[in-house]
Order: sequence, then structure tokens, then C-alpha cells
Amino acid sequence: MPTEPLRCAGALIDRSVSQDVELAPHRFAGLVAPAIDRTFVAGMLAGRDGGGAELSQRYGGPAATGLLIEFRTRLATPGGTVDGPGFAAVTRYREPAVSQRTLDKHVAHGMITRRADGGFTATERGAGFLTEIYQVHAEVTEELWAGHDDRVSRLVETCGRLLAYALLLAGEPDAEPGPAFATMAPPYEPEGLPDGVLLLNRLGTLGYHRADAHAAAWTAAGHTATSVAGLPPGPERRAIELETDRRAAGPYAVLTAEERLAMLADLAALPG
Repeated sequence: MPTEPLRCAGALIDRSVSQDVELAPHRFAGLVAPAIDRTFVAGMLAGRDGGGAELSQRYGGPAATGLLIEFRTRLATPGGTVDGPGFAAVTRYREPAVSQRTLDKHVAHGMITRRADGGFTATERGAGFLTEIYQVHAEVTEELWAGHDDRVSRLVETCGRLLAYALLLAGEPDAEPGPAFATMAPPYEPEGLPDGVLLLNRLGTLGYHRADAHAAAWTAAGHTATSVAGLPPGPERRAIELETDRRAAGPYAVLTAEERLAMLADLAALPG
């Protein structure tokens, strides 16, 4: 059953024929977030069920591959490194000690190597796993989104524009720091990568942009990662979500109102 934001998006799409729909970037940021999450999670679950879990077991299981999958778009880049602050930002809702133990297990399995500056990079074995998981994702997204080539292609182009503009905004002198997005963007896209993988990874990277906006919003409201996780529904949580939408809105200004509606429609139409 669709979530309330997706029902609202559907209503807006239906009204688009009237030519008078205005969808401001901050409103769109709130509407599109669950659609992005749904499509991305569908692709990742398909990858797990379509060969990813079996591949992971061949390399030692989740204790050896979980972080490689999570950070794949950075670690698959030749020489790609995740630094300490970036790791902390991406894993901000986990206990730091647990995150470090998880990293230790990957090192013990020979998949990741630590750097002297606190960062880490994939070993040769880890890089081999990443090459294979990219292939798994290519196969499963082709099957998952079969018959929707035009939609996938449009979304790849749109997400590419959004990421490019988000990176441009992040480089402005007065830009607020976005450590998770800075760690994961731009995603690694070797030549010849299929549209399904491009879309999967671009959607995932956009999610980190909103994650940073959300963290900035709850920090400004006096919360920590622990306290905001336990915040019940109500006016305070709603205010944080609205502030998140405001902070996440920047990249969506590069799209026209019609393009925003088209993105919602295409995401809603993809299976998953």
C-alpha cells in the first residue's frame, strides 16, 4: 500500500495536466524522498536475493562484505578511500564501537585495509568482490525494471543532473558541510555501466544528501542521533522533517516543476 507522501505525489501528478501545478523544491524534497527510498531498497533487495547473498557467502559472509556493499560506490573507485569522519557520518545512527568492530572484521577477512590517517580502502580481494557485486546488480536491475527502459533512462539523466548540482552547491563557500554525501559522491561509474546500476547507485547517493540534511536539522533542534531516533510522532518531529526538506531542497531547484512531477511519476511506475 502506498505511503501518504506517495499518495500525495500521485494526486499532484494527476493534477499536472492542468498546467498550473507549482511544486517548490522544498515540497518536492519531502515528496520524492520515500519514492527514492522505495526504488533504491527494491534494487538492493533484488541484488541480495538475485545472487548477492550467495556471492557474499563465497567471500566470508556479511562480516566480510557488508561495508563493501554499503560503501561500494566509493571503494570501487580506483584508489577510493573512506576517511574517518566520512565513515562516522554514514554510520551516524550506529554505536561507534560497534562500527569499529565491524570494520575490524572486514580487515580480518582481508577485504579492507586501514590507512594511517584512520581511513580505509578495499584490498585486491575486496576489489574483486566489488567487481562481482556490480555485475550482480546489473543483472538483477535489468530483470527488475524490464520493460521500463525509457523510465530508467530518464531517471538516470535526471539523477545525474541532481547529483552534479548538489556537488556544485557543496562547493560554494557558504555551503553547510555534508560529510556523508561528500564521502559517497560522486558514485563510481565505469564506462559501459548499465542504466539499471547507474540508477540504483545515483538514487543511493542522493539518499546521503538527504541524510546529511536530516542530521543538520535534528542537530539544530538540539538532538543527537540517539535522541532523535526515539522521538515520537508529533509537532517536534514534524518540524524536524520540514527543516530537513528545506535543507535538502537545493539540488531540486535545477529541475522545472514539470520535471519534478515526471520524476515522481517515473519512480512510482517502477516495479519494486
